[in-house]
Amino acid sequence: METELLEEKVGQLLLQHSLTIACAESCTGGLLTSRLTDVAGSSAYVLGSVVSYSNEVKISHLGVKPDTLARVGAVSEETAREMALGIRERIGTDIGVGITGIAGPGGGSAEKPVGLVYISLSDAKGTVIKKNNFSGTRREIKQQTTDKALTMLLDYLTKK
Repeated sequence: METELLEEKVGQLLLQHSLTIACAESCTGGLLTSRLTDVAGSSAYVLGSVVSYSNEVKISHLGVKPDTLARVGAVSEETAREMALGIRERIGTDIGVGITGIAGPGGGSAEKPVGLVYISLSDAKGTVIKKNNFSGTRREIKQQTTDKALTMLLDYLTKK
């Protein structure tokens, strides 16, 4: 028996509810968008994405406030919120996803260790943000992050 993938379930629910989505990804480097678009017919609901590794791209393409980055940094709840809201508004989708974190192996600190990832979902009614602490290799952290983002989307869409 073939198991249905998370991205397939999410895609079916996006279609069922006639909703569109866009992603703003930093530490996942576009992996979430790649997984969503691995599903045939995804062009009906995935309208676009931005891989925003640099703060300059977060500011110019997603509308993250320079003050937010100066105050709390790129890896923060606030930045994840502004990324999700910014991509949703700029691309004109029903749902925006923002992901920012530290995939490693370097770049971590005591305050923000490798594996710290914020995932944000934004719609017209508000924004939900989850703080996560993943472990493993860079590739494993990216995979865990996209699994969690898809699970958050599945929960959100199931409650619609």
